[in-house]
Amino acid sequence: MSGVKIPIETSARHIHVSREEFEQLFGTGAELHYVKELSQPGQYLCEERLTVRGPRGSFENMAILGPFRKETQVEVSLTDTRRLGLPGIIRQSGNIADTPGCTLIGPAGELTIPRGVIVAKRHIHMTPDEAITLRVRDNDEVFVLTKSYERALIYADVVVRVSRNFRLAMHVDTDEANAFSSDAEPYGVIVRLFDDNYNTDKWIDEVLSGIYR
Repeated sequence: MSGVKIPIETSARHIHVSREEFEQLFGTGAELHYVKELSQPGQYLCEERLTVRGPRGSFENMAILGPFRKETQVEVSLTDTRRLGLPGIIRQSGNIADTPGCTLIGPAGELTIPRGVIVAKRHIHMTPDEAITLRVRDNDEVFVLTKSYERALIYADVVVRVSRNFRLAMHVDTDEANAFSSDAEPYGVIVRLFDDNYNTDKWIDEVLSGIYR
């Protein structure tokens, strides 16, 4: 199998919003205003910003990403959840059941969403052809070794997400990005420490029991 260099991108805190709730915050008939395209095709940064408030603190001017989503979702880091005063629930994007909510404040009003604040699980976007090359499948969890300067890391539990609409990139949040030092174009490679899609919790339990693979 040929090695593949996977660009690593830092995903700062941001919001995906439904049209209905966007209009409650910005006014009836309001639309998202495009600023620039993001790395994943069809995803873009918007001009509009919101304040996100939790029980303990808030963040002003949080970016909204387009296009509209079916449900509103706020993506933050674990450090951010402590400032907001919310539990840090790590989830794949779109899986917001049983997650904490928050208050969103816009120029036309505010609303409290009952759920939707998540810490995004680190993941790799790739096409089906790239998945075949790397011998992985959608929703596999892999290990990624980062290119760095004396602070290299192996990221475990990295979810593979496969679609023809994706562009190859690994996404980490700001906490994860700050954990290793790299250049302006960080990247990693998938490394196989086991023969299958192995659970790291099981690995830890085995080591503590004296089992070494």
